Amino acid sequence: MSGCSSSILKTLRLKNPKLLLLESCSNLSDLKIIHGHMIRTHLVLDVFATSRLIALCIDTSLFKNASSLVYALKVFSQVPSPNLFMYNALIRGCLDRENPERSIDLYIDLCRLGLVPDNLTFTFLIKSCTRLVSLVSGSQSHCQALKRGFDGEVHVQNSLLHMYSSLEDVEAASRIFRSMKCLDVVSWTTMMSGFCKCGDVGSARRLFDRMPERNMFTWSIMINGYTKAGRFEEAVDLFELLQQEGVKASETVMVSVVSSCGHLGALDSAERAYDYLIGNGLSLNMTLGTAVVDMYARCGSINKATLVFEELQERDALTYTALIAGFAMHGHAQKALHYFSKMLDAGIVPRDITFTAILSACSHGGLVGKGFEIFDNMKRVYGIEPRLEHYGCMVDLLGRAGKLEEAEKFVLEMPVKPNAPIWGALIGACRIHRNAKIAERVGKILIQLLPEHSGYYVLLSNIYAKANNWEGVNIMRGMMKEKGVKKEPGCSAIEIDGKMHRFVMGDKSHPDILEIEKKWEEIVMKIRLVGYTGNTDEALFDIDEEEKESALHRHSEKLAIAYGIMKIGASAPIRIVKNLRVCEDCHRATKLISKVFNRELIVRDRNRFHHFKDGTCSCLDFW
Repeated sequence: MSGCSSSILKTLRLKNPKLLLLESCSNLSDLKIIHGHMIRTHLVLDVFATSRLIALCIDTSLFKNASSLVYALKVFSQVPSPNLFMYNALIRGCLDRENPERSIDLYIDLCRLGLVPDNLTFTFLIKSCTRLVSLVSGSQSHCQALKRGFDGEVHVQNSLLHMYSSLEDVEAASRIFRSMKCLDVVSWTTMMSGFCKCGDVGSARRLFDRMPERNMFTWSIMINGYTKAGRFEEAVDLFELLQQEGVKASETVMVSVVSSCGHLGALDSAERAYDYLIGNGLSLNMTLGTAVVDMYARCGSINKATLVFEELQERDALTYTALIAGFAMHGHAQKALHYFSKMLDAGIVPRDITFTAILSACSHGGLVGKGFEIFDNMKRVYGIEPRLEHYGCMVDLLGRAGKLEEAEKFVLEMPVKPNAPIWGALIGACRIHRNAKIAERVGKILIQLLPEHSGYYVLLSNIYAKANNWEGVNIMRGMMKEKGVKKEPGCSAIEIDGKMHRFVMGDKSHPDILEIEKKWEEIVMKIRLVGYTGNTDEALFDIDEEEKESALHRHSEKLAIAYGIMKIGASAPIRIVKNLRVCEDCHRATKLISKVFNRELIVRDRNRFHHFKDGTCSCLDFW
């Protein structure tokens, strides 16, 4: 018998208390000894003492495993007349140990015995329904609370708010919220979280602004809500407000902020976020460190991403993947392979997403043999079954290398049904290599798969135009008009003094638009002297040549470049983020601008990064 057990028995003999010994218990073995003594001395017949025994069994701060709950249920089964305290304790215990079904059964039992539930009963019961992800059970519990008169109790109402919000019945949650007479910080936060979860961040922000009191959890929900909804600029703006109000951001908040900066491609904002991390003593653990590596890579600073990676004390597969994916986006295939090898040497097992990143790097680097070697090792060495995105990388790899027939054969022989991105990778390669024959076959498949996607109509039309197949161009134009498909407008963003400026073709809302257009005309005059002529092949195919050239000059990235030359010093690179693939004319114009103006331009499009310098691009004109 342990010394602790001997001490417990000695105390039992000397003081014979009803409850004191239970409070001193620290493990299940000692608790069983106390229970045995209670049985021998008939103390177990004292309902209050047995209630404390059961409550102690389900105390998760002492007993975290399921065995103590099983023991509590056994003790409970021997009580001839259990009270409400016992039921509440067990309902909560089942809830805490991921057994919510039993919680509901216990509630049914207590009602059958004629016991009257209280506010705690309904609080635990409703939480059990949330864990069960059962709106039906939750609604029934709500009805029970109404019937018993507890629907106006704040803890019950907060539990109902959380349940309906978690189960995405935001309308029911809103009705409860509006009916509450006593709103605390939990009420406001729960309702705001419900709006964020269903994507209604506008309503969430209105609540956030009205809240009489906020805590860090509140800020975290709102900033994370913006990030998940793709409203990255608003997430960063709210982070600025957090700092102005003197609130110290948590790690969770910073993960969202860092992610938003990365998606925006806003390097100035990224630098401020990183400085905040360091200045406020937030440790770059694996989660936050991985997010920072990804942020810098997405913002076009792959060198800073590498520096942060090297400084991290701990790295896992996701950390390596973030850096490898960054190298892939920037076209640094050999560096991606180097860090992939380092990861394997460190004994870190790659994940499926790691293979997507390294195969993408091989594709951008034209490393066909190495790509197939890694692809074969996925299943043979690591037991990872290739998914559609891995097959897509292989199609892109073959296509970029000009092996279009092999790529088409690879797609047709895949063990899984190819999706639109896979066929899209093949038709993109057909554009580069001007293979109208395969492109026509692939284009018809894509239009059947995604009849409302404008990009494939435009891409196939451009391929027809380059092959002088004007009949094909007209057919594509007719199909788009018939189906009401409209071309997605190009949008480019540039960060100036910490503020994002957006340009959309045809949009003249920017306050400096007249100066910007004038600057672009000056740029065109200078690059024409070194051979630039507008390539109208990829302009809209339903306007004449003169209008096409005018439209080309107002492509969004050209306006962003002109604004960058106006506002950014000659020693700093001009960084632009574009929502679509860079067209051939803009690509050629940007190369000439980098040479004539002696500027470095970094453009992130839908596919990759383009680093323009001295008249060349890092993609080697292959994207």
